[in-house]
Amino acid sequence: MNTFTQRLDGYRQRVEQQLDRLICADHSLEPRLQLTMRHGLLNGGKRLRPALVYLSHRLCSDAPANDLTDRAAVAIECIHSYSLVHDDLPAMDNDDLRRGLPTCHIAFDEASAILAGDALQCLAFEHLSAPGDNVPAALQLRMLNLLAQASGMYGMVLGQAFDLSHVDKPLTLEQLQAMHAHKTGALISAAVELGALSAGVTDADKLEPLRHYSRLIGLAFQIQDDLLDIEGNTETLGKPQGSDLTQNKPTYPALLGLEGARTRLHQLHDEAVEILRTFGPTADDLIALTDYIVHRDH
Repeated sequence: MNTFTQRLDGYRQRVEQQLDRLICADHSLEPRLQLTMRHGLLNGGKRLRPALVYLSHRLCSDAPANDLTDRAAVAIECIHSYSLVHDDLPAMDNDDLRRGLPTCHIAFDEASAILAGDALQCLAFEHLSAPGDNVPAALQLRMLNLLAQASGMYGMVLGQAFDLSHVDKPLTLEQLQAMHAHKTGALISAAVELGALSAGVTDADKLEPLRHYSRLIGLAFQIQDDLLDIEGNTETLGKPQGSDLTQNKPTYPALLGLEGARTRLHQLHDEAVEILRTFGPTADDLIALTDYIVHRDH
């Protein structure tokens, strides 16, 4: 295991230990709620968004990750996991497998899955907003606002609404990119910016290169997802292979062809890495994560 892989595994363990402590069914009025939340959250996810929070902080500061970095990592994983629980529901993508396990509404029931997703969303903002020693309130509020915008009607939820309303409808490349910039890219961008903010970087000129980088990898992430839906297998993916094709969803390979989608993927990767190289050797781990995003098999 190389140093980068060890660091990534360390970040995964770090955020999962915090999530495990936060969601406990002991002494709950209705333990089924917490059990459903844990099923949707602690089920073997890659934790890429928390890793982006930690690596962005590392890029911007020599100091270790702090309390706000941890809170942001936990909060963004709660938002991401809630979105997956709701995306899998019969009213949306109607999937029965997630990360190799039955989806929440299959393992429990539909009402429990909806409520677990609601609770995970609330937990994200509760955790990020909690008072603490040496936590600058103005910075905390800025981070909350950023996460809320990335998650709601200007970000992820908007992208999902557009996606659902355009099944079986042709999209232009510009529409497809705009949809995924909201549905997938908004949370990825938020992860990068939250990490930088937790390191004390608040100046717009310093944040803009990271915002540009995050927009590029958000699109790259989605293109690789689209390619894996065609070329992957259910066992490795941990979710049904070919579900986008079955539901006739608009994808990059459908618009650009497989080779065209791969070419675009590598263009986005190269441009993102070029931005990171301007930060010097401190960007090496974030470059490695960027490489992983475009070469992953699930």
